[in-house]
Amino acid sequence: MDLQDKNIVVTGAGGGIGAALVRRFAQDGPRTIVLADVDGAAAQAVLDELEPGFDTVVVEADLGTESGNVEVVRAAEEYGPVDLLCLNAGIAVGGGVEAPDEDWYRIFDVNVMAHVWAVRAALPGMLAEGSGYILTTASAAGLLTNLGAAPYAVTKHAAVALAEWLAITHGDQGIKVSCLCPQGVRTKMLFPDDEDLAQSTGAESVRMQGVIEPDELAEVVAAGLADERFLILPHPEVLDYWRRKTDDYDRWIAGMRKLQARTQG
Repeated sequence: MDLQDKNIVVTGAGGGIGAALVRRFAQDGPRTIVLADVDGAAAQAVLDELEPGFDTVVVEADLGTESGNVEVVRAAEEYGPVDLLCLNAGIAVGGGVEAPDEDWYRIFDVNVMAHVWAVRAALPGMLAEGSGYILTTASAAGLLTNLGAAPYAVTKHAAVALAEWLAITHGDQGIKVSCLCPQGVRTKMLFPDDEDLAQSTGAESVRMQGVIEPDELAEVVAAGLADERFLILPHPEVLDYWRRKTDDYDRWIAGMRKLQARTQG
């Protein structure tokens, strides 16, 4: 995909991966970038770093609600059909099945339903144009797992599944889909102020496997979009892990149990 003169939406644009994507996409001369975040001031601060020669919009919205996602898409459509919809907002919740129901509902809303709601709002316009690109930020946890964080692992698996379904179902209608599945990226999610939170969400075990900077990831994303690849893997080793998993699922599970024991010991 050539990003020049494109109408782009980035959710979770107030920091981390989202902010890095905005900075990278701005280099390619888009027509519009809509920066959406629950923290409008943070998104505005990212915008203030730029000297854009294109239209920009900041939308403060709760992306864990359908109305928030519709608001973002409609703001972008003021500038024409959405060409690139980057569904990047996400949260982490630790624990297992004992995690409170409200935590499970909230992470499903932000990590999964936000994708459903945003695509539901943008897809009719894309189909009418016969073109459009959807980039979903999932995680390597969506292909593998996340030790210590069942809600995160489950919702990221769901995000990968939805992206795959969209690519299959709408690919012949001109809709392209990529699914971003990184491991460790230097963001507040991986390096929270509360180290207990890092432990509860499995962040420490992810950090041990190697961390890249958000701007490095954004370059990989730009290349993946240019090649129109479905899986975008900033950590190439994830593909090897995934192949080993699918080659012998029982062996992979046994290995992950050993890894979990080591990290807990």
